[in-house]
Amino acid sequence: MMAETIFGKIARGEVPISFVYEDEKCVAFPDIEPQAPVHLLVIPRHPFEDAYDADEETLGHLLHVAAKLGAQNCPGGFRLVTNQGKDGGQSVQHLHIHVLGGRTLEWPPG
Repeated sequence: MMAETIFGKIARGEVPISFVYEDEKCVAFPDIEPQAPVHLLVIPRHPFEDAYDADEETLGHLLHVAAKLGAQNCPGGFRLVTNQGKDGGQSVQHLHIHVLGGRTLEWPPG
């Protein structure tokens, strides 16, 4: 069983936060440590640990929502990122997609 995370509590509405998007499958909200002028997190309501743990329907839905939010908030372009595991930089063990934009983003990122 997956350990409890802050994202699980947020997804269940146990932590007061303003969602920029929500539906029956996911929620989105601003990152508390933004790395760009626009930095949103899209998380599933179900506590999948990472992309490998999630089903294809959920992954597709999260990606669609993240892209939609990117297009709405970053007309000049945006980046979608999901980190997988310790070496990939995953800091919270609950699947999430970062939506980053609002400025020119450099490459490589890490």
